[in-house]
Amino acid sequence: MNRTFLSYFIVTLKGMAMGAADVVPGVSGGTIAFVAGIYEELIMTIDKLDLGVFKSWKKDGFKAMVADYNLGFLGSLFLGIAISILSLAKLIAYLLESHPIILWSFFFGLVLASILFIAKQIKKWNAPVIISIILGAIVAYYITVAVPGNAPDAWYYFLLSGFIAIIAMILPGVSGSFILVLLGSYGLVLGTLTDFIEAILARDWETVKSSFFRVVLFSVGCVLGLKVFSKALRWMFEHKREITLAVLTGFMIGSLNKIWPWKQVMSTRIDRHGNEVPLLENSILPDNFEGEPLVLYATIAAIVGFLLILGLEKAASKQEVNAN
Repeated sequence: MNRTFLSYFIVTLKGMAMGAADVVPGVSGGTIAFVAGIYEELIMTIDKLDLGVFKSWKKDGFKAMVADYNLGFLGSLFLGIAISILSLAKLIAYLLESHPIILWSFFFGLVLASILFIAKQIKKWNAPVIISIILGAIVAYYITVAVPGNAPDAWYYFLLSGFIAIIAMILPGVSGSFILVLLGSYGLVLGTLTDFIEAILARDWETVKSSFFRVVLFSVGCVLGLKVFSKALRWMFEHKREITLAVLTGFMIGSLNKIWPWKQVMSTRIDRHGNEVPLLENSILPDNFEGEPLVLYATIAAIVGFLLILGLEKAASKQEVNAN
């Protein structure tokens, strides 16, 4: 696919939106990719990528290799994801702590609109499709109420966390960040990213070195997970498209429990900084929330998230029309 500089820039912006979503436990970057109209291209590109890329480079040159393997698209997308994660990790952590209701409401509206968008892609509604939606919703809901584990602060766990989390990150409705929470490594990974950024700003090269090693391990795990899972996803979209869309729709419906803004803390744990943070939470009505429920602000935030997805959908549709 031939793209202009502006087109690659737009892909980078979509990558930034994916990265911002992936930082938040309960929201999937795959959702953004699907709504933005780049999901299947992403899966196909990753699945095609193999060691043959070096043969292509040697035989036909760098420019031909980039074109053959769609590396311009992939590079622009992952650049946006990296920029977003590195720049927003600290901000998201602050918002989750200081303004949780507003943030969760925004993402609730975003996911709600995404459910409608993905369900709209299903052309044939029948019993298998409906059953797939129900099963997907049940699985996703069970994930949201599962008890998080404790993670060992070891190098191999960063590799494993990247491998498992990236699979969830590219599935609409399944949050890679929340999978990290269940693995018990969300605090470790997010903390490593923030420590890495702060160490660079403070020129603490010893911390930069140790943090960089963990970031690389997590990234390698992500690459391996992407390659392994992309082949399965590609087959599903090519041979069982309706069922696949139904399962993804169910995943997103079930995930709404995790991002419901009003929670009642059932138990807590101590994080890596020695602070007490929620471990298990139940979704409750605003009237039963201990503290100011901020219903008006929450509603506004949800509407903004909902409209943002509609805007992404229209932009993606317009870009597709122009491309054709």
